[in-house]
Amino acid sequence: MTDQPNDDTAGPAFDARASRRGMLMLGAVSASMVVTIRPALAQTNVSVLACEIPVPDPARAGSFVAADGSLVEPNTPGAFPPAPRPLTGEEVKTILAGGPGPAGMDPQAAQAYTRYIEKLQNGMSGFTCYASLQNPRG
Repeated sequence: MTDQPNDDTAGPAFDARASRRGMLMLGAVSASMVVTIRPALAQTNVSVLACEIPVPDPARAGSFVAADGSLVEPNTPGAFPPAPRPLTGEEVKTILAGGPGPAGMDPQAAQAYTRYIEKLQNGMSGFTCYASLQNPRG
């Protein structure tokens, strides 16, 4: 009698089959992950473009925006009134790329708003939206 196992699971032939089976299973899992993750990333990109940034932050409502993006007292010469509505991520992305602001917005006001947005800090309304635009995924 020999001390070697007498079943079909021993030896190099079994190792090769197990290895191939494992690779096939890994491939199937990877493919399903790609199918699952890509729509989620696409949805994330859409939600980033739909997020909103109020100019100025509601905590500073009533302030005007100076050309350098700082907030100043209402009716300060050379300053712009608050944006009539929050800017969407898509609008901000366009303005940051040097494009025009929303229809009807004074181009100089759009640049002042852009400078304000670039100064947003953690804890300010719109910061998360702006940070998401700076760090796109996918």
